[in-house]
Amino acid sequence: QVQFVESGGGLVQFGGSLRLACAASGFKISAYAMSWHRQAPGKERELVAVITSTDGSTNYADSVKGRFTISRDNAKNTVYLQMISLKPEDTAVYYCNAEIPYGKTWVAAWDSWGPGTKVTVSS
Repeated sequence: QVQFVESGGGLVQFGGSLRLACAASGFKISAYAMSWHRQAPGKERELVAVITSTDGSTNYADSVKGRFTISRDNAKNTVYLQMISLKPEDTAVYYCNAEIPYGKTWVAAWDSWGPGTKVTVSS
């Protein structure tokens, strides 16, 4: 059974930093590209960052480029998201998943999502 458990969220001031972690179980993340998504109140879930399984290359949404860094520890089956220079518009619940390439984009590999971890950035 595939499961994701996200952690590390919290309340932070404008310009602050947080490091999120996602512990995956039920599959080996080493075989997949991994991702972080977020869903802000009243908005759809959006893909924020992806890290490949082959060479560890990364892709980011324009809104977080230069501020967020995704990384992975295959031995721990865990994915991380380092966030700096946080803005109020980064306020959202953050989720992780595995990703499958689909044309020039990605699709989530699993239908099951974890509970997420809430990030709130105050102005």
